[in-house]
Amino acid sequence: MVLATSILAVLATVFSIAPSFVKGHPGEKIDKREALEQLGNANVVAEINARALEACQNSPKVKARKERAIARRATTFHRLRQERAIAESSWLHRRDAAALRKWAAESHDKTGSVNLNNDSTNEEIFGSNTSCVLTPDNANGPYFVYQEHIRSNVVEDVVGVPMHIEMQFIDVQTCEPATEILIDTWSCNATGAYSGVSARGEGGLGTTYLRGVQPTDEDGVVSFDTIFPGHYQGRATHQHIIAHVGSEVLPNGTYTGGRVAHLSQLFFDQTLRDAIESTAPYNTNQIPKTTNLADMFTGYAATADYDPFPNYIMLGNGFDGGMFVWAELGLNTSSNWDTYAPHAATWKEGGGYDNPDFDFFAVARPPPTHG
Repeated sequence: MVLATSILAVLATVFSIAPSFVKGHPGEKIDKREALEQLGNANVVAEINARALEACQNSPKVKARKERAIARRATTFHRLRQERAIAESSWLHRRDAAALRKWAAESHDKTGSVNLNNDSTNEEIFGSNTSCVLTPDNANGPYFVYQEHIRSNVVEDVVGVPMHIEMQFIDVQTCEPATEILIDTWSCNATGAYSGVSARGEGGLGTTYLRGVQPTDEDGVVSFDTIFPGHYQGRATHQHIIAHVGSEVLPNGTYTGGRVAHLSQLFFDQTLRDAIESTAPYNTNQIPKTTNLADMFTGYAATADYDPFPNYIMLGNGFDGGMFVWAELGLNTSSNWDTYAPHAATWKEGGGYDNPDFDFFAVARPPPTHG
């Protein structure tokens, strides 16, 4: 198919100048041919399922949902600015989705920010969704922790650029919001370390920073307060996402059971990454940076059908005030990707516990074309 072919061509160029194995965390390896095949497969799935969402974009329910999203995002934006005492300061807005696609076709390095002003309408600012088609299921990475805390604020005492992220999930089978599912998100800190796992260089089993789970509301929406992620060896900056269907919320504020219906990663504009990583504490990270184009899991980002780069607004005219990030993601709630979401550890009362059956190699494999 044209989409998959173009993606594979880009990735072939990337991998032709990369090592035989691309390495992120210890044990996170993937053969370059295997990666090409898997990412091509993920795009085929996305292209097929995208038609289901496209067919329902003009329905009254979808239009009403969009209007609610615009109003909700505008309210959140102003609330966050008031909470940070920067309501009267200027602010920056990212390119819209159409501009991103134009520039992404050449290089992600050319995406960035444009100035809008206080006279700009809510429709101009909050109306465009960057991921309004089925989000390709992706590798969940080696450091998924099972039964994490159900909470919206995951910062704890971690220092970094504050990031409020809103994600809206739509079921591609029904074009309705994906309600009553649990969304699991996590990222590394400013210097590239993950909490919750015992691997060398990470935060340890007793830590929980930058990890949390939230149930979607009646519009399929969840929100988290976190920080802009750092980076680590071989990977571009990213935010992990897993959707759990049929899980039970436990009295201790965690969850159990269910199945993984979606797993993916959000990425961020190169210019935004470069600007943030020039500030403290990100600039103390001595790990070599990997660009968006060189990361094997962003190889299919610059397409006309899927954009894993969420919209954002800097709440003030600098990084101190933080940023508001939002994305709409499509998923198939009937899918079951448990095989591709092995957990490195489980959080229980008193701390975390290693998973003795954890397979490092399984986590680097995006789901195949079925489902």
